[in-house]
Parts: sequence; structure tokens; C-alpha cells
Amino acid sequence: MQQLTDIDLREDPAAARYVKEEQVQVMFAANAGELESREGPNRYRVGDAIVTGATGDRWVVSRERFDPKYVALAPSAHGEDGPYRNKPVPVLARRMEEAFSIARSDGGDMLHGKPGDWLMQYAPGDYGITEQARFAAVYRRLPD
Repeated sequence: MQQLTDIDLREDPAAARYVKEEQVQVMFAANAGELESREGPNRYRVGDAIVTGATGDRWVVSRERFDPKYVALAPSAHGEDGPYRNKPVPVLARRMEEAFSIARSDGGDMLHGKPGDWLMQYAPGDYGITEQARFAAVYRRLPD
């Protein structure tokens, strides 16, 4: 398995910009804990968002990252449990041809991808992994 470190998809010709279009269900954590996602552990703190996507996948978004990236849908107000939609913020992504792992952030949870999964870069040093079927269902490529 390839261990990725110091990756910057802005400099990778095999990466492209994509945008996610998805309505999700959100529950804000009342206690600290850990959720086991398909790609690995997601530790969370009180107030972090525990997200369930349209494909049934679950993951954690820190409150600092969640607030600027998601908008509440009626009847919920921002900060309440309920339905949300992601804001159409471009991310960099690259389809990986072999198994790989990467830390979500410096010192963060270690995620593991399979051949065909997508390496996501939300910002420098901020990574995720999306399984191929989910990627095809919720992401669309932006023009170059």
C-alpha cells in the first residue's frame, strides 16, 4: 500500500477540479467519539458534524470546516440537526490506481483507499478519500 505524504494536487497534472452536489443529513455531536467510515476512523469533538450522505456513507466534518461549507435546509436552522446541502466549493481530486493511505490532516486520522478510489484535497494539508461509486454519484468535473 502506498503511503502518501506531502501531496499537493494543485501541482498534479492527473488531478482536476470537481464540485459536489449532495443533500445530507447532519447530527451535531453531543460528546466526543469516533466513527468508523469506509475509509477509516473519523474522530470527532463536541459540536462536530456527523454527516450521512445520499449514498448512506457516514463521515465527520469538524465544526470549523462545516460552517463555511454547508447550508441548512428548511425547516432546520444552521447549527441544528437536520438536512443540509453542501455549498458548491471546488475541490481537487485524482483517481488512484493502487491502494493508498493518507492522513486527513497533519497528525489526523489515517484514511485508506482502494484502487479506483479518489484522493480528495479540500485545501493544502486537508485530505479525504471517496470511493469510486460515491464519487460518480455526487461529484461533477468543472471545466479546465
